[in-house]
Amino acid sequence: MAERTVLVVDDDAAMAEMVSRSLGRKGYACLWRVSAQEALEVARAAPPDVVVTDLRMAGLDGLALCAQLARELPEVPVVVLTAFGSLETAVGAIRAGAYDFLTKPIDLDALGLVVDRAAEHRALRAEVHRLRDALDETRQFDELVGGSPVMQRLYTLLGQIAVTDASVLITGETGTGKEVVARALHRRGSRPEGPFVAINCAAMPSALLESELFGHTRGAFTDAQRDRTGLFTRADGGTLLLDEIGEMPLDMQVKLLRALQERKVRPVGADREVPFDARIVAATNRDLETLIADGRFREDLFFRLDVIRVELPPLRARGSDVLLLAQAFLARDAARANKSIKGLSPEAAAQLLAYPWPGNVRELQNCIERAVAMTSTELLVVGDLPERVRDHVVSHVVVAADDPSALVPMDEVERRYITRVLVAVGGNKTQAARILGFDRKTLYNKLERYHLDEE
Repeated sequence: MAERTVLVVDDDAAMAEMVSRSLGRKGYACLWRVSAQEALEVARAAPPDVVVTDLRMAGLDGLALCAQLARELPEVPVVVLTAFGSLETAVGAIRAGAYDFLTKPIDLDALGLVVDRAAEHRALRAEVHRLRDALDETRQFDELVGGSPVMQRLYTLLGQIAVTDASVLITGETGTGKEVVARALHRRGSRPEGPFVAINCAAMPSALLESELFGHTRGAFTDAQRDRTGLFTRADGGTLLLDEIGEMPLDMQVKLLRALQERKVRPVGADREVPFDARIVAATNRDLETLIADGRFREDLFFRLDVIRVELPPLRARGSDVLLLAQAFLARDAARANKSIKGLSPEAAAQLLAYPWPGNVRELQNCIERAVAMTSTELLVVGDLPERVRDHVVSHVVVAADDPSALVPMDEVERRYITRVLVAVGGNKTQAARILGFDRKTLYNKLERYHLDEE
């Protein structure tokens, strides 16, 4: 990260030099001037990250400097210092465009914290503007949006497999966009003109699921008053998405496996089989290998579906993609609501980045839709966000400590770390074992030992 710069302005040279030295010890590159006019010329030539200015100065005073910078360099936060602390003075500084206000005598530690916040404010504001301006140029794959390294790798993989007809298994937490990926593969594939047909395998009982997938003949069961074409046949020449495949009943898994092997289906009540030609894409938020170990998913069906694996990252692993997606949702929702909303405030952006997004992209989408509906300003602010997002406070599990009395045994360190990994991967034990460097049996033994399965 480039060194951040602070411009200190005070007609008392000794005071300006002292403040500069103090901030320099915090890692800032500081320069100081004894007049607001000189400082303005310096800022115009090379905008600093933060300006710290005295209020009462001969000639152009601090409020006038603040107002001028707000007009010419609105991205530069200004911290105003004064010995004349009063509510009126504070209001005047803020109205002039000041980021914050401190009274003399200056507490240098407090000033350092304010400058830290101001510098972060500028960095976030610059990032928000960059993402907003770069949204149209961001590398995308169909409707997928993101510029993070993990998404760039995903785009490369999808580009490689889109034109093949091999079966694809899409895995990922709820809300990561598995159906969006399936539709993208269909549109970018070799049969985009064909139908895209999707079914949620968890949404209906086994008997109805068989009829829905394979079709039925008239009189095959009560209420079967006419022949019905199944989804396999309807997807002929296109793509069939089997969503939530991990929830499919075992007896239906046997029938599905046969259909995939033979590329034929037998409608319920029929005495003949019907061929189909559709690309099969399955999706799940479950750990199928764990379900296999528990006897709840057939291993032979798993291998039939898992020809090509596409693992979707959780939103918390995508860095500033959170802001890029938020800006995309904001632009769409603002247009629908006929509102003129420019973007996110730096504080709102910081809160979006801090929140862990357990519901992933779907939760972020709902959050921005709600914020757009609630806001009455040109920027979304923290108060527009849902309560769970705006009130979130980052917390960490502390494993190490300087106080010997706070140190814990190695078993406790391991238990905490395994817990953190499981939370990070959404409970996916196969992925957790891979990250931890364990085989599955070792992980299960440790889960039992630490009673983590019970938790």
